[in-house]
Amino acid sequence: MSARVPSVVVLARATSTMDVLHELAHGGAPAGSAVVAEEQEGGRGSRGREWLSPPGGLWLSVLARPAAAGLELLSLRAGLAVAERLDEIGLAIHVRLKWPNDLMLGERKAGGILCEARWQGASPAWVVIGLGLNVTNRPPPSLEGTAAWLALARPSLTPSALVAPMVEALRAIDPAAGPLTDDERARYARRDWLRGRALLAPVAGTGDGVAADGGLLVRGADGATAAVRAGTVVLAGPHVTADLPSCS
Repeated sequence: MSARVPSVVVLARATSTMDVLHELAHGGAPAGSAVVAEEQEGGRGSRGREWLSPPGGLWLSVLARPAAAGLELLSLRAGLAVAERLDEIGLAIHVRLKWPNDLMLGERKAGGILCEARWQGASPAWVVIGLGLNVTNRPPPSLEGTAAWLALARPSLTPSALVAPMVEALRAIDPAAGPLTDDERARYARRDWLRGRALLAPVAGTGDGVAADGGLLVRGADGATAAVRAGTVVLAGPHVTADLPSCS
């Protein structure tokens, strides 16, 4: 019997592309399968927060079937892969990464990554990598101080033009890879939005990069560095908080 070929399912509307892909995965869809919707009615961010998903954005999920767990690093690798591919497309603004899962244009968030796994005992049966990107959809006035859209950096960009390169970027990630390599950490450091910024929580200090295991490094006033792996990051300033990565 020949192996099933991963497909890209395109929908006009979905409650959530992640939910649709979970259903397809349960039915045996192969790794690399993807679902994209022009609009989501129930898009979600980390910790169950609502994610506005109107027409004009890229709402995309890609399926992985790792043989072993390595999920704490997956959102970091996905963010890095997406940011690097966006730079290749030719945005006028360098895309940066706000640990653990936000894509930033300047001081504002343009997108995010969310990973969700389903388990068989202690091993993952599959993982869905969700990507939400504001493209031509201008956020409501209440969010314009903290949210950006990619067309600000390239007015001709459309969601449909991003489907193929984003699916390719997410399919290329090894979801079972071990600790971040020195090369990955160096590439992340060049985009690290939190590096050098003052933090109030979960520990007070200054953002100082990411550890090989994906933890956020925070340098305290005494010069010692701690790796943060639990809690919520709060910047010492009028910025949006950032939750820790989770694949649930």
